[in-house]
Amino acid sequence: MNFFKTSIVVFVGFLTCACQTVPPLDFTVPEVGRVAQRKPAEAVSTTIGFAPQTQQRRMETDSTLPPIWKEALTDAINRSLIFTDGANTKVNISVRIVEINAPEIGIDMKSTVAAIYEIVDRRTGDLILTEEIATVGVVPGNYAFDGRVRARESVNRAVRNNIAGFIALLERTDFSRPAFPAS
Repeated sequence: MNFFKTSIVVFVGFLTCACQTVPPLDFTVPEVGRVAQRKPAEAVSTTIGFAPQTQQRRMETDSTLPPIWKEALTDAINRSLIFTDGANTKVNISVRIVEINAPEIGIDMKSTVAAIYEIVDRRTGDLILTEEIATVGVVPGNYAFDGRVRARESVNRAVRNNIAGFIALLERTDFSRPAFPAS
């Protein structure tokens, strides 16, 4: 009788997994509000890619990730209204991904993500901001039975947290005091 009960539980578990689909990569930050203090600069260019291998740590991803990250970052910047169109200062935003550490197995899935964000004044070459932001995304075991669903969602949450961290850092950054002046 014990074998029968165990078989039913395993069978129901397999059925549950078969019904769940793995969510897509979706890094759109849901809670982005307008910032209190806009920056006296216009964002002209945003690039996102992988850091050189000498700077990389664990990279569990492929080339499909940076364009999705870029769309979500652009969306967060646009919704925050942090930059000022038509400002005299024009800046480039560069993001270099240094770590995507996705979980392989577990009940609570935890992903870590790290990226180096830089903002450069296009006219002067001043490096206004350079900062590595490392974040975590955790999905509890009761989120979904299928571990692949929890693992993917943990990556989504880690990158969303990373983008939200950048927006918060950007809001605190004083653009009149570059981190590294060009001259």
